[in-house]
Amino acid sequence: MPKRVRTGLTRSDILDRYIERFKQQLVKFQPFLSRKRGLASLEDFDEAAEELIGQVFGAASDEAESYFYAKTGESAILPEEAQESGTHNVERESLHQRRHVLESCLADLELRRRLHATRTGKGIETAFVKDYMSHDVRSIHKDATIKQGGQLLQKHKVGSLIVDDGSRYIGIITDSDLIRRAVAKGLDPNTATVASCMSRSLITIEEDESLADAMSLMKKQGIRHLPVTADATIIGVLSVSDLLRAFEDQRST
Repeated sequence: MPKRVRTGLTRSDILDRYIERFKQQLVKFQPFLSRKRGLASLEDFDEAAEELIGQVFGAASDEAESYFYAKTGESAILPEEAQESGTHNVERESLHQRRHVLESCLADLELRRRLHATRTGKGIETAFVKDYMSHDVRSIHKDATIKQGGQLLQKHKVGSLIVDDGSRYIGIITDSDLIRRAVAKGLDPNTATVASCMSRSLITIEEDESLADAMSLMKKQGIRHLPVTADATIIGVLSVSDLLRAFEDQRST
């Protein structure tokens, strides 16, 4: 049996290294978005990005699957005007989807790093969900098409939509759902409905709960968007980005 070698690296050290590697990867990606000629080809970049995601999150992870569909361009659900412009915009959207996946991976690692700091006594002080949640509740009807859902996400520049049946909220759909569920299932975005790929279990948290409770709930459920309620009525959404903003605010005080 091979001898296990201790590297001397702490959990914080490992997370810091992963974070730095994803930051470097995003810097390397900029020339592709700005149409500048880079030293590496897009194929080489994709290979390196997929290898990094596989090392950090696992080759069969949601993150790896999302990047694969972003790379192949199958995850792009474009506005009408972009589709009418042809292949170029599809390829452009595929690039933006790649960046989105990498940024999402980075945000996840940064949150893990800050959560670890919290457990070791270096994190944010007590704060409430209502102090950092988004008060805009963007919703969509369950019978709307997946394409309409993607367009609405892009229009409002949000990562999730609350799904309703005309009288009450019944689920939530995120940009990741569109990639991992809709595309992976081979659903036609022009005919398949939001209900076919939404998360039906609507996990919520009350506005007067602490951010620590919200973080624990999101980690336990493996979610990045948490609807916020006041007396059981949804009044906002808390996302991973909001949590990171809370940590940044604390660090600057």
